[in-house]
Amino acid sequence: MSEQHREISVAEFFEKNRHLLGFNNPQKAIITCVKEAVDNSLDACEAERILPEIHVTIEEAGKNLRFQIKDNAVGISKEILPNIFGKLLYGSKFHRLQQSRGQQGIGISASGLYAQLTTGNPVKVYSKKKGSDTTHMFKVRIDTQKNEPEIIEDRVVDDYEFEHGTSIEMEIEGRYTKGHHSVRNYLKHTAIMNPYARIVLNEPDGNTIEFPRVSKTLPKIPKEIKPHPHGVELGVLMRMLSNSNSRTVNSFLQSEFTRVGKTSAEKIVEKAGLSGKERPVSLEKSDIRELLSAMQNTKLQNPPTSCLSPIGEDLMREGLKKELNPDFVASVTRSPSVYRGNPYQIEAAIAYGGDIDADGTFDALRFANKVPLLYKRSSCAATKAIKETDWSRYGLSQTGSSPKGPVVILVHMASVWVPFTSEGKEAIAQYPEIIKEMKLAVQEVGRKLKRYLSKKRKKKVLAKKRRKLSSYGAAMTPALEKLTGEDQDEIRGVLMETLKKKYGGINGELEEGGGK
Repeated sequence: MSEQHREISVAEFFEKNRHLLGFNNPQKAIITCVKEAVDNSLDACEAERILPEIHVTIEEAGKNLRFQIKDNAVGISKEILPNIFGKLLYGSKFHRLQQSRGQQGIGISASGLYAQLTTGNPVKVYSKKKGSDTTHMFKVRIDTQKNEPEIIEDRVVDDYEFEHGTSIEMEIEGRYTKGHHSVRNYLKHTAIMNPYARIVLNEPDGNTIEFPRVSKTLPKIPKEIKPHPHGVELGVLMRMLSNSNSRTVNSFLQSEFTRVGKTSAEKIVEKAGLSGKERPVSLEKSDIRELLSAMQNTKLQNPPTSCLSPIGEDLMREGLKKELNPDFVASVTRSPSVYRGNPYQIEAAIAYGGDIDADGTFDALRFANKVPLLYKRSSCAATKAIKETDWSRYGLSQTGSSPKGPVVILVHMASVWVPFTSEGKEAIAQYPEIIKEMKLAVQEVGRKLKRYLSKKRKKKVLAKKRRKLSSYGAAMTPALEKLTGEDQDEIRGVLMETLKKKYGGINGELEEGGGK
């Protein structure tokens, strides 16, 4: 058997394990493909401060589905375009501590691999750089044994309507459905969290759905930061030391990590039993262990949060109002926290009443770095945080651990490192520290809902009193006229004024037999 061993390409691995990336079945596959392309488009537009315009078209192609996703971003250079679509683990974000939707360099190339596996067809890509007069068209496949792009066609096209941006076309084995797990619902959730984007969906039956833009405010661009000493593991530290160009351990600590200055570096090396003048590449494994322990046990400032780009309270409210049309919306953006040396920020919002379905239990909208999480709800930290909250304290009835009624609860985690439960990025791992932050966020919006519901109930009670007293007043007016000799109109006026002072007024005049 030893003679049969050979290196396994990452593309070859995922070719046999496509379920790990979200291609479990035809229904889920079309959602995953659309999601990966739309996420890339949004990232590309935001990076260049372009208000996103994204068009998604899905058509039936025999037993398969053909889809196109077209954006108005800055386009992709022809030199790197084949690698983006024809090579797994090719990307610019994996080694950067900076919030982004994509990170691993797997998503869109994995979609192309799925298309190639199920229909045998390559990915077709049109791209036009901003400011260029040239549109390039590529047809690309993945050589799975080498994990390298195979360019089938490369030419310039003159008849493609494009100001600038990228258009992706694929044919896959897929099934288009409607409901919670659907392309339409994914795009609706995306529109809630990205209200500055205009998204148009053309469905296979010819139906067109537009998710309009309601804000021209883009979130801030996150900045890249260096790793924090409290979030580094032994193997990573060993690699960093062996690759470092620093002359001393002291300078290594200050140049390679955030929040480590001269004084902090001296404290760390002293705790580690080092002088600080050693060359990084010369340290023994035992020295590195001591250095790591000292780094993690030295009190340091939390990492900077400029690497995060939360959506913000205003945009969350705008998105929920636009897509759900509720009677009430509240939102909160928590102060940044740190987990394993990585900064993250939790946001939450709640929408109540209006067009939200009043039957059954609540709907939970879960997001990680502005991307909707449609699957594995029960294993997600956001769901656990919601269900561990006593919603009866906030004016909602409960069925078991779930709130009941016309309510939607949104939880968003913004981070340079989201701890997903799998490569498919479908749920956030249930770490206690993260759940605690999420609970604090949903409790805060819960208190805002409680105040709204209390005012609403109070108004309802007062309205009922007004109706009763109005009815009594109308019945009493003739008798009071006889007793006092005053005109009925004057008596009505006095009664109306009294009710206004006591209950804020009533709608309409006192009428014979009752009141409005």
